[in-house]
Amino acid sequence: MRSTVRIGILYSTTGPYGAMGRDAMAGAEFAFHEYAKAGGTGVEPVFFDPHADLSAYLDGARRMIRENGCRQIVGTITSAARKEVLPLVEKHDGLLWYMCPYEGFEANENTIYIGGCPNQHLIPLFEHLIPRYGARPYLVGANYVWGWEMNRLARELISNAGGTVLGERYLPFEETAVDRLIADIEEKKPSFVLNNLIGPASYAFLEAMRALGERNPAFLPGNCPVASCDLQESELDEVADGAATGQLCAASYFDTLESPENRNFKQRLAAFRPGITRVSSMFASAYTAVTMCIGALEASGNDDPADVRRQVLSRSWPGLFGDMVVDPDTNHAALPFLLGRINAERGFDVIASRPPLAADPYLTGIGNRSEPWLRVVS
Repeated sequence: MRSTVRIGILYSTTGPYGAMGRDAMAGAEFAFHEYAKAGGTGVEPVFFDPHADLSAYLDGARRMIRENGCRQIVGTITSAARKEVLPLVEKHDGLLWYMCPYEGFEANENTIYIGGCPNQHLIPLFEHLIPRYGARPYLVGANYVWGWEMNRLARELISNAGGTVLGERYLPFEETAVDRLIADIEEKKPSFVLNNLIGPASYAFLEAMRALGERNPAFLPGNCPVASCDLQESELDEVADGAATGQLCAASYFDTLESPENRNFKQRLAAFRPGITRVSSMFASAYTAVTMCIGALEASGNDDPADVRRQVLSRSWPGLFGDMVVDPDTNHAALPFLLGRINAERGFDVIASRPPLAADPYLTGIGNRSEPWLRVVS
């Protein structure tokens, strides 16, 4: 490997999803700290903060590749940002390490997917919810590809289960006027709500749902839960105290996960940065992506993306998600499914789990359109 290899770290730490970006950035920083502490000297980060400006993501990626010589970029939070950056990464035959849960239907040769796709979060979430609450949900989502595609899949899943979607609404990231949305939910009385909102819109919605439950017990979390696939521990600090308690979220990692690997990880993190009291899946996934990238770089002896990808696919990677294996056909990692209930301490209590699920981004192995995707289990 050449004397110094640079990895680009591309996260927005401000704006509507800044809490997630700050956690991802901190996870990357911790990975580099541990690398240096172990005596590593050949790999260094190049940080760029696009401040939630979509065009700035492209500028940052271009600078990393052309000026800093980065052939590996770990980053982006939203699917819009990922899709903005990917053509440039492809043009320069680089490798993007994407570590957020996303809507699936993508498998790019120049991307390593550490975040979950729908068969790893949405489908097992519905398999848990429908037997317990019914198949008459209300769908809310961010007005962009994540919200559109997640709700599209939700409609198909509910149809396959013989249910009915009672309503579907979209909000911009920073829209906090949710009174009409709440009134529609109260009128239609869904069995549960799928929340694909992002940032301030999601926080305002959770606060309004808490108020609705206080005046109408039919909408308390135990009767009509709000379930998400993209809510993080760090974001709960942005929600009014107690407003999200009892609601549900699907993820591949929670801070409260009881495993020797997680306990050891949190002890090391506390020594590095005592102020971090809860670890989110964004933090854990960014840490994992950087750690895997460095390991693959060192194993390949160079930063050629094809060699690095070959190393990633050739072995399992022990860590917070168990022994992680990346599928050579899709470049997606196998990930566990965890269902968390938000507690009064603004963390998640794990109430259901499954061992690592092989990614199926196009849902090809779950069934064709003449067979149900959803396997409802009680």
